[in-house]
Amino acid sequence: MSQQITTLPNGFRVVTEHMPGLQSASVGIWVTAGGRNERPEQNGIAHFLEHMAFKGTEKRTTLEIAEAIEDVGGYINAYTSRETTAYYARVLGADVGLAIDVIGDILLNPVFAEDEIEVERGVILQEIGQALDTPDDVIFDWLQERAYPEQALGRTILGPPEQVRGFGQHDFKAFVGEHYGPGQMILAAAGAVDHDTIVKQAEALFGGMTPLSPATPEPARFAGGETRQEKTLEQAHFALAFEAPNYRNPDIYTAQVYSNALGGGMSSRLFQEVREKRGLCYTIFAQTGAYSDTGMITIYAGTSGEQLPELAGITVDEMRRAADDMSEAEVDRARAQMKAGLLMGLESPSNRAERLARMMQIWGRIPSLDEVVARIDAVDRTAVRDFAGSLVAEAGAALALYGPVGNAPTLEALNQRRAA
Repeated sequence: MSQQITTLPNGFRVVTEHMPGLQSASVGIWVTAGGRNERPEQNGIAHFLEHMAFKGTEKRTTLEIAEAIEDVGGYINAYTSRETTAYYARVLGADVGLAIDVIGDILLNPVFAEDEIEVERGVILQEIGQALDTPDDVIFDWLQERAYPEQALGRTILGPPEQVRGFGQHDFKAFVGEHYGPGQMILAAAGAVDHDTIVKQAEALFGGMTPLSPATPEPARFAGGETRQEKTLEQAHFALAFEAPNYRNPDIYTAQVYSNALGGGMSSRLFQEVREKRGLCYTIFAQTGAYSDTGMITIYAGTSGEQLPELAGITVDEMRRAADDMSEAEVDRARAQMKAGLLMGLESPSNRAERLARMMQIWGRIPSLDEVVARIDAVDRTAVRDFAGSLVAEAGAALALYGPVGNAPTLEALNQRRAA
């Protein structure tokens, strides 16, 4: 497999990886603009814009966009995160040029027709309603808001309904004009692809774009705090978060090994102690996420209102215990899970293309798999124990509770138990 990178004179980047033996390819454009790039009055516009990209261009209708890809058996979609918006397709190798043309068309030539805006507004309001009706979705939005209050990083991706109802054509054009420049775009492709052919097409489609000055989002400030909403539900939903390293910090690998050992699988401490030994829940896990200047370790569980106090207490106890007796075997297992997950995932051209784009956004280059594996292997038990100890000592935390949570301990009580 060979990775190649080309940067056009205007800053637009093309990165590809040919995967011998594959007949298909994944191709897309990743834009370094997402929910975090919104001003307060724009909250939700990045996600709405992603929807509108598929609602017609100067040369294709909404139906023709879908038909162009599906007529050749392909698949096209998009997503919005807090720091990225991606538009991507999966097609056969012979249709890579078509996929790039369609994605280029929806990015460069959207019409933002008023009637289509109204249709998609209704779709997004339904999406917001669905999220609000899904407790184990909405609790993570509340947790994010508690962790980063009154900041773009803490606001929801979907935005509040009252703002979504007010967005118009000028809002979409303004956001594109601020954030969709060639230097903010990466065309990534993996599978049955030819780099030179893709670069030639990229030059024709995107070479004439005018560079934009990059917009710097406000720095993240992890503050923490508690959100608690009582509601009659079958389960009480519990989510606890702590600040973690950002994705450029070498300690991010230690944080990931720690969260894997704490709650990353069936053999993890939380799963074994809370579910297997005590039967307090069906779902419990810990994970580490990262952004450009901060990160977050999240612990989530769903249980009954009666059992929530015990579950919350044991969770904090296991965090404390990890600082004292995390074993070599646990660290070895967590590292193996991380490496296997990475390598297995990269057997997919879609995951390969995603990684190419993300690595270019983060590092401006593609770290080799050997380099990444070496960084994971360099995390030892001492580093994990020290990291666990720093979390126990860390004053800041965020807590979100939803459902029958009247008996749940407060964040202050959990912090006192954590520090005891």
